[in-house]
Amino acid sequence: MSEGGTTKTVLCIEDEHRLRQDILDELAEAGYGALGASDGREALALLNRTRPDLILCDISMPRLDGYGFLEAMRTTRPDLADVPLVFLTALGGREHVINGKRTGADDYLVKPVDFDLMLATIEARLGQIERIGRKVEEDVAALRDALAASPSGKSAGMERILDLLSFGVVLVSVSRVIFANRAAKTIHEARGDLLVDETVRVPSPRLNADLKAIIDAACAAAAGGGEHLASLCAPLSSGKHDLLLTVCALPHTRDQDTGTPQAVIFISDPSRRPKVPNTVLSELFGLTPTEAEIARALAHGRRTDEIAADLSISPTTVAFHLGNLFEKTRTHRQADLIALILTGLASIAGPAEEAGDRE
Repeated sequence: MSEGGTTKTVLCIEDEHRLRQDILDELAEAGYGALGASDGREALALLNRTRPDLILCDISMPRLDGYGFLEAMRTTRPDLADVPLVFLTALGGREHVINGKRTGADDYLVKPVDFDLMLATIEARLGQIERIGRKVEEDVAALRDALAASPSGKSAGMERILDLLSFGVVLVSVSRVIFANRAAKTIHEARGDLLVDETVRVPSPRLNADLKAIIDAACAAAAGGGEHLASLCAPLSSGKHDLLLTVCALPHTRDQDTGTPQAVIFISDPSRRPKVPNTVLSELFGLTPTEAEIARALAHGRRTDEIAADLSISPTTVAFHLGNLFEKTRTHRQADLIALILTGLASIAGPAEEAGDRE
């Protein structure tokens, strides 16, 4: 099938030659680009030359079976993490279906093949990917427009946009909270691990002092027209994982009053952060692989000097790529760039997680 003039390609991995050819014929008749492989090893080699939009994969095959192929693809080809995989097999027992989905398959079709059901499943899965892509673009565009319309970082329109985000956002001025979005208020009300009222606080006196110092430094940097980025992990009382607080200065080019935000605090749960491959960020914002890596690191609260050390490149090279990131995302501050990246990640995760919950 074609979408916007582009034909969608489906890879069928099936060791039974006649069945594989029948599936390829059905796919071609339905308007898809159809590729075939007789086992997992042949399919992995084929993936080095082409990128399918969806994969149909048998489970019981010689050399490398469906489970082995899926594990190898997810491990060695993270750039294909957003490509749906549908197992196609004679193993139709409930335990096989559950096992298939637990290994990372997106759907499961049982032989003998019902071609109408197969085509309907393919159409539904590709439609889901398209809807996720549209939602990401819409969310990012809305936030970008709000940032452009409100350079100060705070307006009624901006607040409405921030309330739609799934991660916490707190705006502070002179280290005092002047706005907290709905997600931040929910964390405050539900957890008790992070307090967001006149100030942002954590239960630990030591960590609270560290957080206050970080926020004060960001506000001071903003007052002087400079950038500042720092992060802090706040342990949850459950002991399972931490909340990540990323504090970013909001420098302005014009005079500020006491109601102008000087810093933003992004509050996210790394355990719920989607494992989105860098290629998705690259496609979303038009980034090179290195730019995508730097953007992801910034969203995780890494400073530019830490990123340089992590990637074994010079701080000057990081600064060069950061300039490209600002240009490509049409942002001018690290805070705005991080907000866009986090919005993109959250938007990509949301529909996918909901679909998984329904299953």
